[in-house]
Amino acid sequence: MRLNQVTLPSRDIARAKAFYLTLGLKLVVDAPPHYVRFALPEGDSTLSLHLCEEDPNNAWPMVYFECDDLDARVSALKAKGIQFHLDPTDQEWLWREARLRDPDGNALCLFRAGENRLNPPWAVKE
Repeated sequence: MRLNQVTLPSRDIARAKAFYLTLGLKLVVDAPPHYVRFALPEGDSTLSLHLCEEDPNNAWPMVYFECDDLDARVSALKAKGIQFHLDPTDQEWLWREARLRDPDGNALCLFRAGENRLNPPWAVKE
């Protein structure tokens, strides 16, 4: 399992996108008005912004852990008593995801994306 991505809530994707581009992040996915994803300038982690209609200060960020063995890992964690509110499910953005919360309510996603993590068919072309 690798820490891969954090998704932050945003009330203004265009404004936030400009901010993170200015910080030096590279745009990977641009799906206005609801979503953008960046690659960090070093390493292979990503940061996403997702439109949040409510006050983003009341929304939880989501932390993503990539797992090559997603289904087996979820089964093993369930056997240890970990509860998921979304079992491994193929998503329209070509990732397979399982979702849960930690004991403090923080949102976590275990996923498998492979090549589609940084190079989905709709990736921004340079």
